[in-house]
Amino acid sequence: MIRTSAATENWLAPALESVRVAGCAIVEDVVPPALCDRTKDTMYDVQARIRADIGEERLDRAGEVGVLRLMLSYDRSFLDLLELPEVLAVVDKTVSDTSTLHLQNGLILPSFPMDDRPEVFQTTFHRDFPRVLNGYVASINCFLAIDAFTVANGGTIVVPGTHQLLEKPSDDYLHAHAVSVECPRGSMLVFDSTLWHAAGANVSGQDRVAINQQFTRSWIKQQVDYVRALGADALLDARPRTQQLLGWYTRVITSLDEYYRAPDERLYRSGQG
Repeated sequence: MIRTSAATENWLAPALESVRVAGCAIVEDVVPPALCDRTKDTMYDVQARIRADIGEERLDRAGEVGVLRLMLSYDRSFLDLLELPEVLAVVDKTVSDTSTLHLQNGLILPSFPMDDRPEVFQTTFHRDFPRVLNGYVASINCFLAIDAFTVANGGTIVVPGTHQLLEKPSDDYLHAHAVSVECPRGSMLVFDSTLWHAAGANVSGQDRVAINQQFTRSWIKQQVDYVRALGADALLDARPRTQQLLGWYTRVITSLDEYYRAPDERLYRSGQG
């Protein structure tokens, strides 16, 4: 797995080659420090609002630890993370410039004693896109380290070379070849969404904060219908590329009137892949 910096001129090509060969790459200097600070503060505010809206019982029943879903419905500032040039550069060269946002999840991983770590989906080895299509890259993750990732605070664990496999490697293999991602805050972990990975064990005594953004080909149904969730007014105020990512150009028609609109007014635009 290669490590590079977006501050260098030619960072993209080696990063993409590492994703192709190893399934993952680390790109430092992607999220500016001020944006990291603002994002972290906003995430804690959103976490409190989600808990108030959904309730602790329902959140606990979901079997998740510190996952914040649909943050955009609480604060539009998370759009800034979609529009980072480095994120868009990776997305364009992997799942194309017509791809959509499959999900944007906030992750506030709490610290636990090593012998009291919860066994949930994110802390066990898994793939974010469990479909292998003969080497075709249908989904890519741009995982943003809002806090620095270390072994102690549960930096994501990846198993290089396990992407695009038809069968799951044995547990023994996954544990023997796992690598804990360590990187400064503001870094981006890029990985093929078929790569086997897991959240690390956070025993640091402090939360570890990150954002997981997963992008898929436009013909794949999003996990969240962002158009319906955010509303037309919010989408119309967004940049055209952000509209694309949120699914504005891949909506499903509901009437003949929508079907027979002029090409530039159609809900599902041509050329979407």
